[in-house]
Amino acid sequence: MTIKQEANGMKVLIADDHPLFRSALSDAVHRSLTDPRLVTVGSFDELSEVLKTDADADLLLLDLNMPGARGYSALVHARSVVPALPVIVVSAYEDGGVVRASLDHGAAGFIPKSASPETMAQAIAAVLDGETWAPEDSVSAEHVDSAFTDKLALLTPQQQRVLVMLTEGLLNKQIAIDLEISEATVKAHITAILRKLGVHTRTQAVIAARSLEIDWASYGRGAPNAPSN
Repeated sequence: MTIKQEANGMKVLIADDHPLFRSALSDAVHRSLTDPRLVTVGSFDELSEVLKTDADADLLLLDLNMPGARGYSALVHARSVVPALPVIVVSAYEDGGVVRASLDHGAAGFIPKSASPETMAQAIAAVLDGETWAPEDSVSAEHVDSAFTDKLALLTPQQQRVLVMLTEGLLNKQIAIDLEISEATVKAHITAILRKLGVHTRTQAVIAARSLEIDWASYGRGAPNAPSN
């Protein structure tokens, strides 16, 4: 493995809502690659749109805690839309359980936001060389339910949004207003979600979906919508 990849013009997607960290990740990419093409987004919705148009991307650098994302939902969505796209999670949450769960949900690497630019560059180079990269001694946590992850990948982006809203305790009417769709459409999405997840009630779906959530409070940084950068 070399720190500087010689392949020219690799396309790298950077998904992070904080301009400072987007800049740091851009610098790390330039340290690793020759003349990379960078595409940056700051929310789950923007990432979803980019994945449709940039399916030929070579790498995705993904912040778990972006607007519109919850826990590992953005990671699972990216892996389901473009299965061949290597994803490196870049996160302020450096607990071994988060690292292990990220890898179990399909990430090819995990970079702590506290890492130096040189370390970030090494991780990017390693993943592009086909390796898995994570901080040493950080992946000892138990594996998550990969069978449920596979089922979750079957959900459309809109169904994933509805599922997230269900976990937040929103009623069908509230979900319809927030997504600007009819209650009938919300009910249709919920029916599809239950079928794809192999459960019978919305309560069962919510309980299963919580396997994707991170216990943000245990890291002393507040709720998912709180600044993580």
